[in-house]
Amino acid sequence: MTLTADHHDTPSPLPRLLGTGAVCVVLLAGAFYLYVLAQPVFGAILLALAVGVAIVFGTSRFYGARFIFPGIAAVLIFIAFPVLYTIYIGFTNYSSFNLLTYERTVEVLTSRGTIDPATEQPFAVAAEGDAYRIWLPDSGLLSEPVTLTEEATATIAPASEPADLLERRAAIQLRSGLQTLTLVTPDGNTIQNAGLRTFASVVPDYVQTGPDTLTAADGTILTANHDTGFFEDEAGEAVPPGWRVNIGWDNFTRVFQSEGIREPMVSIFIWTFVFATLSVVLTFSVGLLLAVILQWEHLRFKTLYRILLILPYAVPGFISILVFRGLFNQNFGEINLILEALFGIRPNWFTDGNLARAMVLIVNTWLGYPYMMLLAMGFLQSVPEDHKKAAALEGASALRVFFTITLPQIIPPFLPLLIAAFAFNFNNLVLIFLLTRGLPDIPGTVIPAGETDILASFTYRLAFDNAGQQFGLAGAITLLIFVVVAAISYANFVAMRRAADKRSGRA
Repeated sequence: MTLTADHHDTPSPLPRLLGTGAVCVVLLAGAFYLYVLAQPVFGAILLALAVGVAIVFGTSRFYGARFIFPGIAAVLIFIAFPVLYTIYIGFTNYSSFNLLTYERTVEVLTSRGTIDPATEQPFAVAAEGDAYRIWLPDSGLLSEPVTLTEEATATIAPASEPADLLERRAAIQLRSGLQTLTLVTPDGNTIQNAGLRTFASVVPDYVQTGPDTLTAADGTILTANHDTGFFEDEAGEAVPPGWRVNIGWDNFTRVFQSEGIREPMVSIFIWTFVFATLSVVLTFSVGLLLAVILQWEHLRFKTLYRILLILPYAVPGFISILVFRGLFNQNFGEINLILEALFGIRPNWFTDGNLARAMVLIVNTWLGYPYMMLLAMGFLQSVPEDHKKAAALEGASALRVFFTITLPQIIPPFLPLLIAAFAFNFNNLVLIFLLTRGLPDIPGTVIPAGETDILASFTYRLAFDNAGQQFGLAGAITLLIFVVVAAISYANFVAMRRAADKRSGRA
């Protein structure tokens, strides 16, 4: 008797290897392209991703990790890398004045020039096949043929006026090529395009005279200061643009030592805590109150009330914020029109710091209470009716039953959500940005800071709305915010764990 065994064919690894190779080739090509574009950091990210794809999908040993690799890669690229890069920026002088590399800074400064008006003269362009000639009618000079497709130098010599001169509109279309053209006159001088209609001698503002020195047209010597990232004259005056350099803890020193930064930041820090805390308390209180009312068994039209009260949650938040911005308008807003008709007052919601903060809390409560109400409606249904009935038989009032029976039983499941709401409001940039933009400004500051700014909006304005765009200082402040939020989160975690241990101990 012959026994036969079923042999299951193992899938060929060739298609997988071909697919992996194709993906790696695309990633490597992208990395090389980014490197050519002077973006080595992002090129390195694609290179690391290509290596990871090759290891995980191209080898049998690590092939089992293919299911978690995309998630890990996404976390590293979109979460870890931005955090680490922001922290790195906090230790640099990166700003709108320090965007370039040192080499590019030298190129920009030495490319600057001043037009000599005494040498300025009009020009015309004549076509000659695929090339062009530049005609200077005032001096009767004509250039040799040039293509105007790349940077070039051409000589000009006396000649008669060419017959096929282009119209001014056609000559303007060649402007990009004309700007890279240098003409050498018969006496050896050079002239360049000085506008849409003229050529002239351009005197360079700065000339590189050494590895770290530039000489200005007036003889002033500029020396590169690699500690500040600027070329500086003998008096220490910086000449922008500069280049990015590491400055260590200087940004953090500015935060803690400069009164123009420290004082508004402390005020904003305190207001951020107050805003986040009051937002949680108010939304929780209003939502819970409405949930209790909607659970009253004798209340009619409950379904209608639920729909109306949930509407603020259904409308996109940014639309509600912009509507409230119009309602609180000091001159034409409906809220001030009603207050003036009833009480004869027109509050300055956007110019008075205290009123602006109150307005922010009112709007945020309106946006947040439906979420708390929905949660409370669910948690209230989980409270046993027997406990409340037993307390009522003992003579406890409805208010006492709520605070001694109902509230203690719904707080534990609510606590993680309240902590999450606090963290969300701590960084609620959208509300501040759309409603007040952080205004009114705090007087006497050296950086943009407003009465309604929270730390997130303050950092955003410092990095993007400020004329100087101080990315490095914003990165340092972001690191401080990260440390504070991490400490708060850890403290909340410890408190919740201890509370859970106590409850389990009592059980």
